[in-house]
Amino acid sequence: MMNVLELHQVRKTFGSHDVLKGVDFCVPAHSILGFIGQNGAGKTTTMKLILGLLPKDAGEIQVCQETVSFGNTKANRHIGYLSDVPAFYDYLTPYEYLQLCASITHMSSADCKRKSEELLTLTGLWQSRKKRIATFSRGMKQRLGIAQALLNEPDLLIADEPTSALDPIGRKDILSILTQIKDHTTIIFSTHILSDVERVCDSYAILHDGIIQRHGSMQSIKEKASNRMQLEFMNPESMQHFLSKTQFSTKICTDTELQITHDNMSQLQSKLHQELLQQKLSLRRMEIVEPTLESLYMEVVK
Repeated sequence: MMNVLELHQVRKTFGSHDVLKGVDFCVPAHSILGFIGQNGAGKTTTMKLILGLLPKDAGEIQVCQETVSFGNTKANRHIGYLSDVPAFYDYLTPYEYLQLCASITHMSSADCKRKSEELLTLTGLWQSRKKRIATFSRGMKQRLGIAQALLNEPDLLIADEPTSALDPIGRKDILSILTQIKDHTTIIFSTHILSDVERVCDSYAILHDGIIQRHGSMQSIKEKASNRMQLEFMNPESMQHFLSKTQFSTKICTDTELQITHDNMSQLQSKLHQELLQQKLSLRRMEIVEPTLESLYMEVVK
């Protein structure tokens, strides 16, 4: 499958601060990449570099196999962009606003009418097409932002934290739209809401300390064999007694909880039962720790 976006060893420095220290990742066609990182990690800087709005210090960025250069916006004909707080002319209606955007890109009247109707229906704004944008809620404006970003049928949609300030219903609406459109466009979904990534994304990239620390498919997290067992003892003394006798590789979580790592889970369970019986110890809880995006993220950012 062709990659719509590729970044190779991209670097960016502001003054003495190295924001990006060699960023590498790619996004296959018709997929959603969850672009994750703490506030200030450099996600927005990366997206501005992809859009050609900032000069990079080193590396290469390609969109649809076309090299992105600062100030040269040829590659942007492949890209739609949704900011976290899209701005509009509030005195216009959504239909008028899309007509304005279409005229700027020299879209024909027939194509403008067809796409506007299609996108206002997709985003659930058709019934509000004659209302002034000034009357719209934050969620409605975000949906109009998606309609505008998709107007020219881009190969790549960059969505910069589109759900960060929305209520649960507004977030659900935006995530539903992103899921629907991935058959027609490829999406970078920048966010720090990990549950949103798990709901709609096909892959993830975690940006931390200026580089991509983890990059893979969401399916790979689910398929990863869990090799950790969480034990909760009845009291701190029981756990200390267990630790003094055991040969397992352990990680202490609290004064009564620990995790044990082992390559073979069934073998681990069998050995654990034997050892607990021998030491005459009881547990309050014992469970397999399933790998999640949150646990992977927390490992990266400590």
